[in-house]
Amino acid sequence: MTGTDVQKEAEDSGPSGYAAARLRLLTEETRSGPPRRAALAELTDDWLTGLFSAGAEGLRGASLVAVGGYGRGELSPRSDLDLLLLHDGSDAKAVAALADRLWYPVWDLGLDLDHSVRTPAEARKTAGEDLKVQLGLLDARHIAGDLGLTAGLRTAVLADWRNQAPKRLPELQELCAERAERQGELQYLLEPDLKEARGGLRDATALRAVAASWLADAPREGLADARRRLLDVRDALHLATGRATDRLALQEQDQVAAELGLLDADTLLRQVYEAARLVSYASDVTWREVGRVLRSRAVRPRLRAMLGGGKPTAERSPLAEGVVEQDGEVVLARAARPERDPVLPLRAAAAAAQAGLPLSLHAVRRLAATVRPLPAPWPAEAREQLVTLLGSGRPTVEVWEALEAEGLITRLLPDWERVRCRPQRNAVHLWTVDRHLIETAVRASEFTRRVSRPDLLLVAALLHDIGKGWPGDHSVAGEIIAKDVAARIGFDRHDVTVIATLVRHHLTLIDTATRRDLEDPATVRAVAEAVGSQGTLELLHALTEADALATGPAAWSSWRGSLVADLVKRVSAVFAGDAPDDPEEAAPTAEQERLALEAAATGSPVLALRAQTEPPAGQEPSGDPEPLGVELLIAVPDQPGVLPAVAGVLAMHRLTVRTAELRSLHLPDGVEGSVLLLDWRVAAEYGSLPQAARLRADLVRALDGSLDIAGRLAERDAAYPRRRGVIAPAARVSVHPAASRLATVIEVRSQDAPGLLFRIGRALEDASVRVRSAHVSTLGANAVDAFYVTGPEGAPLPGEEAASVARKLEETLRG
Repeated sequence: MTGTDVQKEAEDSGPSGYAAARLRLLTEETRSGPPRRAALAELTDDWLTGLFSAGAEGLRGASLVAVGGYGRGELSPRSDLDLLLLHDGSDAKAVAALADRLWYPVWDLGLDLDHSVRTPAEARKTAGEDLKVQLGLLDARHIAGDLGLTAGLRTAVLADWRNQAPKRLPELQELCAERAERQGELQYLLEPDLKEARGGLRDATALRAVAASWLADAPREGLADARRRLLDVRDALHLATGRATDRLALQEQDQVAAELGLLDADTLLRQVYEAARLVSYASDVTWREVGRVLRSRAVRPRLRAMLGGGKPTAERSPLAEGVVEQDGEVVLARAARPERDPVLPLRAAAAAAQAGLPLSLHAVRRLAATVRPLPAPWPAEAREQLVTLLGSGRPTVEVWEALEAEGLITRLLPDWERVRCRPQRNAVHLWTVDRHLIETAVRASEFTRRVSRPDLLLVAALLHDIGKGWPGDHSVAGEIIAKDVAARIGFDRHDVTVIATLVRHHLTLIDTATRRDLEDPATVRAVAEAVGSQGTLELLHALTEADALATGPAAWSSWRGSLVADLVKRVSAVFAGDAPDDPEEAAPTAEQERLALEAAATGSPVLALRAQTEPPAGQEPSGDPEPLGVELLIAVPDQPGVLPAVAGVLAMHRLTVRTAELRSLHLPDGVEGSVLLLDWRVAAEYGSLPQAARLRADLVRALDGSLDIAGRLAERDAAYPRRRGVIAPAARVSVHPAASRLATVIEVRSQDAPGLLFRIGRALEDASVRVRSAHVSTLGANAVDAFYVTGPEGAPLPGEEAASVARKLEETLRG
């Protein structure tokens, strides 16, 4: 059936015919994107025209007007109909009857309707009071009735908009900024709102409004395609969900990708991010130009008076060779010759970032169109300008985005293409891979005084995740890419090796500090061997902190910083020639020994709670020290079931375990028995910590079997309804036989949940293994826990037995 046939059916059959024709149009596989949106708008126009004609018999001076997205002829499958019934005020009663004849059939079909009935004067008055109404009227389009009435309103509204632009555009900019603050940036969100987030459809509409003001215009190249892509994704989202939604939820992304014929959800998100990035950049440039024009208009009368009516000359201040500042932007000097100066893009970018100024659109486009490629390896000046750009702090982000918008970054660093706009499906990460790399460089710029080679730190920060997007471990792939990039940039062989080592081991310190036993000499020696030198360790320490800070708030804290600092101190001691102490010979503190002696004398658990607020080693204390949690020291006569008992009691009291260590203490001569010491750091999930006496009483009951922890936890879980959410990946348990010579290391990666450590401890207890220590790490919803276990006699587990324990533990957690 042709489009004309569909329209005829809608006209002939009334509302039911329109509904059938609409459904047929939306399910046609041969029509999608702009043609389908236009056809749907045309079909709706014809239906509404029929309704208007039937209800307006004998009525003069009335018209039906589409506004907003419908006015632009862009109807998505579940878009609302934004309609204005315009009239000249001569017959209010007839207009009211006509409104009923129009609105009720729309509601009867279950379509969303945004409607109003106004005279031209009322419409203009409302637009003057409500910016959103005025924006909708800028796209007013005649559907039916008195064409002259509609044309008159449209002309008047456009004239009002242009006359009031100096006042209304700052208001529109503020509205966009408030929305961005509320909704976030579309180009980085895992579940973005395609319409409301910054860089989305509302911003694209705002750019149209700026252009209509004749005051400034957006960079047009690619903008229409970006807007079309976002609209296409919204269409597919409406069809996939059957709802009028603009939020691209995780559970719907695969279906939306399939609807659009894309490979997978990651490909979908990357296209959305690319479109949003283009809209965001165009918005930045446009609002900057609006500000420049408005400032110029405000200053011009005074300047003219001072200069006797002559035209003022724009002031140009030199910043670097071939680079000047003009009107608050960085532009190319008149004598600059990009075609002869391949370092100019980096020099201009470094100068802009150092000055905290934006690169002008014209300058970036001229550089992109004319500059020659850099030779390989780069000249020393190019490398120095890149390091200067990366070390400029927060202004680096805006300058880098300007270069990237015109394709200059991938021309300088071809490997950047794989990470550009690449999503990270991890709630801990705030940014796409490429923005995370720049954010890490920004954070690393704060630490350049802590290291002897800040240039290597900044370049390693830029490259540390460059392996994402390649198969396998991104650190391993990244090491290979980093070697190539560092050599091309012009570093010598030694520096290339250091950068590659930093990229390969950028997760080593944080992973080891939070998941391994730092008292075990094998742990510290393994890190020392991987790092290789004190200078590289210093750089890796700074990179680790910068990477975590750039990831998100869940990735770094004073507690994590203290653990990493402790590990760095131990590895530094190895480089200085001091071997780490044997863990079996580590002397207990006075408080630990006191608790152990009391536990041995009483035959029951003894515990102490103490807040921890000391800053990590090497850091200055802040005005408001961040609590590292509460240290929970427990001494228990050696017996089976200690780990699950303690973990279960803490879970019952809603205490989150941040780190956990368990070891056996040698008691002084003459004291019989053996005591286990648990040194844990915990934090209250809700409210305040329970009293130590309560914890001890429950622990006594848990150890003697009179407290059913599993039953209590199950009752609590059953009392709360399960929420629908993303299905977490299955737990994975692995054995690391070389991680320690004194024990077998079993690592558990799982979705964090209340009682998880209790379930793990009980499973290990059932497997008849002894837990020497436990190291708990939680990132967002993910738990990564390492357990140092031995057999009953205290030796590491044989290979087959260790694998069997790991398999059983994995089955328990997946069950």
